[in-house]
Amino acid sequence: MDSAAPPPFPLGLRHTLTHRVTGAELAPVAALIGSSDPALSSRAAATLMTRLLVSRFPGPGTLLRREDFRFAGRLAEGDQVELTVEVAGTAGDGSLVLHCSVRQADGTAILEGTAEVTPPAAAPTGTEAPFGTQPRRMIATLLARCAGLPPVPTAVVHPCDVASLDGAMLAARHGLIRPILVGPPPRIRAAAETLGIDLAGVELVATPHSHASAEAAVALVGQGRAAALMKGSLHTDELMSAALAREAGLRTERRVSHAFVMDAPLYPRLLIITDAAVNITPDLEAKADIVRNAIDLAVAIGIDLPRVALLSAVETVTPKLASTIDAAALCKMAERGQIMGGILDGPLAFDNAVSEEAARAKGIVSAVAGRADILVVPDIESGNMLAKQLAHLGGAEGAGIVLGLRVPMALTSRSDDATSRLASAALLRLVAAR
Repeated sequence: MDSAAPPPFPLGLRHTLTHRVTGAELAPVAALIGSSDPALSSRAAATLMTRLLVSRFPGPGTLLRREDFRFAGRLAEGDQVELTVEVAGTAGDGSLVLHCSVRQADGTAILEGTAEVTPPAAAPTGTEAPFGTQPRRMIATLLARCAGLPPVPTAVVHPCDVASLDGAMLAARHGLIRPILVGPPPRIRAAAETLGIDLAGVELVATPHSHASAEAAVALVGQGRAAALMKGSLHTDELMSAALAREAGLRTERRVSHAFVMDAPLYPRLLIITDAAVNITPDLEAKADIVRNAIDLAVAIGIDLPRVALLSAVETVTPKLASTIDAAALCKMAERGQIMGGILDGPLAFDNAVSEEAARAKGIVSAVAGRADILVVPDIESGNMLAKQLAHLGGAEGAGIVLGLRVPMALTSRSDDATSRLASAALLRLVAAR
């Protein structure tokens, strides 16, 4: 008689992870608690532990049933901690009792306790899910939408630093783009050597400097060799000047605009913010195209009927604030069929746009208020500050894209990491498909 197979999670099975705490992991916890008192920061260790349980051990498919944790000490940005999970017991219904701990590098306990979970059917395979502050909900959503789409030939403009080249090649490995690297070959190859990336088989178009890289990349689109653009390590205005030149042939009847797609931890859905990078003080006609572009983007990422909030400082129309007049006019344009595909409302203050409770408190009855998918800002300053506040104070992840050209352009900040660039490439792929 064959002996019974060993259980996939035997007693004593242990998983340990070393992790450096980020500010983006502490901020949402402080916001939920309603206090930034450092004495409460240890509560973030529970969030880290829960993430470990569902992403690494027992892993994807784990169902949480109970957590009983004790807290001590404090956590701060930059702390290196060790998270440990060990199988301590089982129950007749197949659930596991896990001993959990989070300790500082010197062994000081931050979290101790147990968790009861229903594990996935199989033990971890060794292919570890991401852990850290990389985009999670956003990446999962966008990559799922991209599944089955062929890679789009993309001119990657001046990828002469490690971050931009790594982002482009990561997008290529995910099947989002077929990169054409445009820039000085020695600098690109030096970045590849630093990353340990083999560029064999990757097309390389040689240029002497960033301005020439922008012009050459735009020319590749005109020649039909590229169907999208991705910004590398050059200034945005260099690339935009080349793309908007009349002779480049990339303009359409639409006003060009930029959109951020943000994944804010405390908001239940992805959020599009526009325009925060191209149009400085858009007039009514420009704002109408900004809205149309954003609606098209929302539909591309899977929001069938996006809710569009037209932001201002107040929610009432007043001649003293031009943004309220524009908002009212845009709503009327939507009623008359001049803007289609979304539900518009405005003017709305930011809190009324994203908080149903705030909207109710002010007596606002709206299909958009508190549930916005798109935030249309009055000008580039407010949009840029809003997006960066969400990222740096709210722990949001972001991806950027330029819309309204004949081809999409992934527009990232030079400080963005490779995973943010991957999300921008996914946006690029989805927009190119439309």
